[in-house]
Amino acid sequence: MSDTEALTQSDSEPIYGKSNPFPAKLLKKFNLNGEGSAKETFHAEISLEGSGLSYEAGDALAVVPENAPDLIEDFLEATVLEGSQSVMIDEISMTLREALRDKFDLRVVTKVVLTKYAKLCGNDDLLDKCGDREWVNEYSWGRDWVDVVKEFPAESLAAEDYFSFLRPLAGRLYSIASSLVAHPDEVHLTVGAVRYEAFGRQKKGVCSTFITDMWAEGDTAGVYFHHNKKFKLPEDGSVPIIMVGPGTGIAPFRAFVEERVASGASGKNWLFFGDQHEATDYLYQSEWDSCLQQGHLYRVDLAFSRDQANKIYVQDRMRENAAELWSWIADGAYFYVCGDASRMAKDVHQSLIDIAAEQGGMEESEATAYIKQMQKEKRYGRDVY
Repeated sequence: MSDTEALTQSDSEPIYGKSNPFPAKLLKKFNLNGEGSAKETFHAEISLEGSGLSYEAGDALAVVPENAPDLIEDFLEATVLEGSQSVMIDEISMTLREALRDKFDLRVVTKVVLTKYAKLCGNDDLLDKCGDREWVNEYSWGRDWVDVVKEFPAESLAAEDYFSFLRPLAGRLYSIASSLVAHPDEVHLTVGAVRYEAFGRQKKGVCSTFITDMWAEGDTAGVYFHHNKKFKLPEDGSVPIIMVGPGTGIAPFRAFVEERVASGASGKNWLFFGDQHEATDYLYQSEWDSCLQQGHLYRVDLAFSRDQANKIYVQDRMRENAAELWSWIADGAYFYVCGDASRMAKDVHQSLIDIAAEQGGMEESEATAYIKQMQKEKRYGRDVY
């Protein structure tokens, strides 16, 4: 085939991305947690067949969700709007119920959007409150647009008024839990279903429960990739890696290990994993056990916080193994952390500094600079959320 022919064929293929998500089929999904767990963590396998898309271990996949039927009905009740009425969205006619399902974010309340709502309502009290960022941050936590409309009713607003300020329903990013080399034409996710009660109503994570509750095997949903250049395996496969990923933070490390195995990388792999209970929350346990037996994992250190009186976390296991961990880092190992940014990742970061100080014989300022230099050299990758 000539270069011209190749170019023509390539140009004729659809290009999928954020502005044009690929309609991907869900192949399989199942709950990774055992019976009696307080958590619901789903493994989802998604087809990329026909997309022409590719990804690397460490990248993320965005899934474009639909709003849940109960949230839509609650919103229609709060706004006193008729779900069956016809509306125009991007020059396409649909029912209001369909528009609310596919087009608008009914969950996230921000200062900008709340201010627009206050102006449209002519609610001076709410508008004054919107001038206080701290009040907005506190008010919006745990609330959705049903809560807002109930507390600050706007009887005169039409459906089109809400369309003028509600944010578009956008894709949510998930760390990829597979290697494309190990699973051609597939991408896997590890998704924790978010559910909680707030302000007298049961709330759900828009995308997490779309995946776990609504996206049926065989059905399609829009997806696109987000490439993460700062969270990549070392190019030299002989370099050892240390991975810290409690809970759903395990996802990219499943991808990393699969990639290292598939590429024949000789470097040692050390995994730290934690969750609540070993009996019900050891995600991908059979895979890790197999990797240990086959020598694909050098070691796994586990921290199940609720299996004993005193809570144990991954950062505690790091400190217990400080000497060996520092030996690896001093010898050039790459260090990665994935998961909760607000607490876990901060604690892991501080533990890493403390280990560098204690084991490396440094002052804290020197240890901090050392860890920062690791980040600059891309030897310390963070995928936190």
